[in-house]
Amino acid sequence: MREPLPNHPAMSLSVLILTKNEEQDLPGCLQSVAWCDDVHLFDSFSTDRTLEIARTAGCIITQRTFDNWSAHQNWGLANIPFKHPWVLYIDADERVSPELKAAAVAAARADASESAFRLRRRDFFTDGTWLEHAQISPFYLRLFRPSKMRYERLVNPVSIVDGPIGEIGGYLDHYPFSKGAGFWLERHIKYADLEARTIQENRAKGGAFSLRKALFSKEFTERRFHQKEFFYRMPGRPLVKFFYMMFVRLAFLDGRAGVTYATLQSIYEYFIILKQRELQARSRVPTPADQSTPHTN
Repeated sequence: MREPLPNHPAMSLSVLILTKNEEQDLPGCLQSVAWCDDVHLFDSFSTDRTLEIARTAGCIITQRTFDNWSAHQNWGLANIPFKHPWVLYIDADERVSPELKAAAVAAARADASESAFRLRRRDFFTDGTWLEHAQISPFYLRLFRPSKMRYERLVNPVSIVDGPIGEIGGYLDHYPFSKGAGFWLERHIKYADLEARTIQENRAKGGAFSLRKALFSKEFTERRFHQKEFFYRMPGRPLVKFFYMMFVRLAFLDGRAGVTYATLQSIYEYFIILKQRELQARSRVPTPADQSTPHTN
């Protein structure tokens, strides 16, 4: 399946794909990286045809039970035997555009002083509309030296890079609704639970939030982390998020797809609030020991 890139006989880039039951999206993903000679599938014990598809394509498969996003990703970077010094990390519902392929290979072959490169992702709705305005975070650190990268947070992890960060052109095309809006909602209910747990844990530790960094940090990843923590402290978050997406990001310019996506993101935010309330209620429920009859003197 894989052929060396023309004029690039000495490949210096590996590809990492995370999977769990991705038989629908994986073929298209693999086709977009067919040029790479070292494609790794990091699988969470799929029960469909994911592994069969990967083996047919010549992928190197590593399996691990998924616990949470940051722990899973960190384990993969530390234990998967990549052939090359640079890794391009993608999901099964993403596609590497020809422009991104050229830019990523050129950056890896140059072996520059950067530890990671930021690239732009395009999210598409169910009807194929590019959510150009509705997409909240278009830039992601996906090309990196694995020894220089680690992740934090249980879900929607923050990328922590040891060293300078560059930027490359091209697009990573993302199809989050490839399995339908129902699947998107089901997945985000699970994400909401992890988000609520993360919020509760951060507050129990006293939090690591800095308003100064949220507003003025020059590093995108650090600024985004503190902006997220600031957002979680705001009242009426679902309405705030809808207003932000519609009238600051101008999601309505993406038409019906943009308005629908802004609505779904607001619903997701409300899921997080509901999960927070559930966790708070559980923490207040007396334990059997608390309910036992106190000793009297």
